[in-house]
Amino acid sequence: MNINELVMEARAKGASDIHLSASIPTTWRIHGTLYDCGHTITSKDAREMIMSLLSDEQLNELEAGNDLDFAFETPDFCRQRVNVFRFMGKLAATIRLLNDRIPTLASLNLPGVLTKLADEPRGLILVTGPTGSGKSTTLAAMIDHINHSRPEHILTIEDPIEYMYTLDKATIHQREVGRDVKSFSAALRSALREDPDIILVGEMRDYETISAAVTAAETGHLVMSTLHTIGAAQTIDRIIDSCPPEKQNQIRTQLGSVLKGVITQSLIPTADGRGRIAATEILIGTDAACNLIRENKCHQLQTVMQSGANFGMHTLNADLAHLVAEGKISRENAFAVSPDKSDLSEFIR
Repeated sequence: MNINELVMEARAKGASDIHLSASIPTTWRIHGTLYDCGHTITSKDAREMIMSLLSDEQLNELEAGNDLDFAFETPDFCRQRVNVFRFMGKLAATIRLLNDRIPTLASLNLPGVLTKLADEPRGLILVTGPTGSGKSTTLAAMIDHINHSRPEHILTIEDPIEYMYTLDKATIHQREVGRDVKSFSAALRSALREDPDIILVGEMRDYETISAAVTAAETGHLVMSTLHTIGAAQTIDRIIDSCPPEKQNQIRTQLGSVLKGVITQSLIPTADGRGRIAATEILIGTDAACNLIRENKCHQLQTVMQSGANFGMHTLNADLAHLVAEGKISRENAFAVSPDKSDLSEFIR
């Protein structure tokens, strides 16, 4: 068995990830749960599979002690995102199996307000959630909605490039960090000279990137990005805390003027065990929400979301309770991801 055969079989099983390691049994994740792949893959085989994916330049990076992030394509034209790393002197890879086509927002069962957000001409939109919660897929669906609806110049900055877009009405340039540009922040500095309408930043990792992204949103662009946070209020706090103390008041003011929305999502196993469904928390950048951000009162954003249904807002617990009431997820799984279990109990009751 080679790496392409392993990946294609995992896809046929409905897996989202493969864990391939020398000396440890190979597993794949299906609907959030790890299973043995069912094949005897020796340490030598696993190492050879991983090494077959690497270029000479990547081999040099690995030998220098660096982890690797990249994407590759199987013969069926499906793309995979890969992280190669060492553990106890041995080689391992985690392979994320990306959708073979970009899904629509409707097919992902995401709230309709995401389409309205994608139609915004300018501002900042953040998609957040834990690792493996579908952030990249949601952003890709929003970008593809723009691609099919209006003639804009879309510039993406990714590490690595995950989804490939088929051009329709939009002009799209996809830049890969490490191959096309040195860093997210360097790409953002250049972006303002490249006449973009929409800028997708794969991840806001540091102050330099955050500052450049917010400035781009201030200067009339629609900027979309991700963070690894588990709630709207936590997202704003994380951005502000990533900035030097003397810059935090400035970033609050900037966020208060450019924020259009924060979408937090978690993928939860469905009640029938046949898949996963997204539970979301939506914060819209209304005057009330942005005033709280400027005044450093993010702890009150929960109240704004609870009372903002007319704008498309809701809390994660409200959506979890809704999914339980519709029989789409179990109570146990709802409580497992809830940030406030007593609050969820009240919603369900």
